[in-house]
Amino acid sequence: MINSTLDRVLLKIEGENTEPSVIFFCGIHGNEPAGVLAIQELRERLERMSMKGSLYVFRGNIKAFQEGVRYIDKDLNRLWSRSGIDEMCKGVLRGAAEYEEQRALYEEIKNIINTKTGPLFFVDFHTTSSKTLPFITIDDAIINRRFSKLFPVPTVLGIEEYLNGPLLSFINQLGFLSIGFESGEHHDAEAVLNAKAFMLLTLCYSGLVDPNDLEDFNDHFNRLKKASDGKAHFYEVIERYTIKENEMFVMEPGFKSFQEVNKGELLAKSNGEPVLAKNNAMLFMPLYQPQGNDGYFLIRRISSFFLRLSTYLRGNRLDSVLVYLPGVTWNSLKKDALKVNLRVARFLARPIFHLLGYRHYEEEGAYLIMYNRERTTRTHRYNDLKWFQAK
Repeated sequence: MINSTLDRVLLKIEGENTEPSVIFFCGIHGNEPAGVLAIQELRERLERMSMKGSLYVFRGNIKAFQEGVRYIDKDLNRLWSRSGIDEMCKGVLRGAAEYEEQRALYEEIKNIINTKTGPLFFVDFHTTSSKTLPFITIDDAIINRRFSKLFPVPTVLGIEEYLNGPLLSFINQLGFLSIGFESGEHHDAEAVLNAKAFMLLTLCYSGLVDPNDLEDFNDHFNRLKKASDGKAHFYEVIERYTIKENEMFVMEPGFKSFQEVNKGELLAKSNGEPVLAKNNAMLFMPLYQPQGNDGYFLIRRISSFFLRLSTYLRGNRLDSVLVYLPGVTWNSLKKDALKVNLRVARFLARPIFHLLGYRHYEEEGAYLIMYNRERTTRTHRYNDLKWFQAK
């Protein structure tokens, strides 16, 4: 059992089950305190506010938070794959502190999903080990894009293609809106202020709070707008440097997220050997902490034409044509995932799959199982919201 004086539930305000529900996760990584500090500073104000719906705020990794480390045994934000959830439910997983943390969070999430019938908004608050603009990360689903567009900060999509088992990907697979907000560097006071601003704006955009009742709405909006430094666009991940076991990886000093780098530029050292940028791109989340195996990512801006085209193609379910390609079939009668033969997968153009909504995949024997968020989104819960109707 978790032996801690820290609370899992940082705040709970209950409304009607048919009304919107906002769920905040803070401290999924124990060395990222900004979200917890933000809710502690906002708590009394939130408890006095008039809300039309429910608000839940959960602390993530209690043990790691106490010790100020990213995780104790395993990264809590990498345990939420389909196979990982199945094993957890069967009680197969043992021996890591994070399994108990995961089970406690899973029970809270399951209870909300089983009792609430209105729109659900899941937001996971994080910070980074490097200097950064505040930004949003999302799985590439139209519902996530449209909600993210309300905020005056950069949005990075497609990261689910490079990570296995993030919490928000699991929630998105269930059909609900889920976004991550990275508010700044781990222990920067600005990160707490940015997290507070994002929390309050989320309450307004979700319908829990009337923006007219939030007298400082514009102050929070303008804070994030100014902090975004004119980069409030959509970006996609094009590369991830994965640190191997026992590899001595050291990032070159001074890099920050959204910094432009040139092909051939020295980014890091691996076992003393230079690691060079493979493309002209923007550097994203360079690693300046001892834990974690994400050395860095490279991103690029997405054109508005691509975003509009992908919205049209997905809205008209044109991904159905993919099953006519050799080695591609539906994974089940639900038609929510493709089964792609690994021998032919390397010949298929990734941008086509991206356009049609297929970014997340898991290996299963000799096949890739590729999931489409659009086919699982519970759009009926969000259809009446103005931001969702906007094109």
